Amino acid sequence: MKRWLVVIAGVAVGVVVARRMSRVARTYPPSSLAAAGRDSVFGLLGNVKDFIVDIREGMAEREAEIQTAFAEGVALDDELHYPPSDEDSYDQHSTGAAHR
Repeated sequence: MKRWLVVIAGVAVGVVVARRMSRVARTYPPSSLAAAGRDSVFGLLGNVKDFIVDIREGMAEREAEIQTAFAEGVALDDELHYPPSDEDSYDQHSTGAAHR
């Protein structure tokens, strides 16, 4: 008896949900859904194009900075600290400085 009550309640909920979904679906004609999809795709493409333009402008600015610094013989990034190269660690090992 309890199982039948659960089955009947589930069927009733399913019918109510299906009717509401079909009513909502009728309010959105396919043409409006297609237009909304088209607008969102074109909006996304526009954002990607703007991003690419910004990246290219930044690259051009940085390239101009590098060329100017190269022409003047100036180091660009003095604050960068590079890790020691393999040659540096080889020199320490060969002199015994690392083992002291």
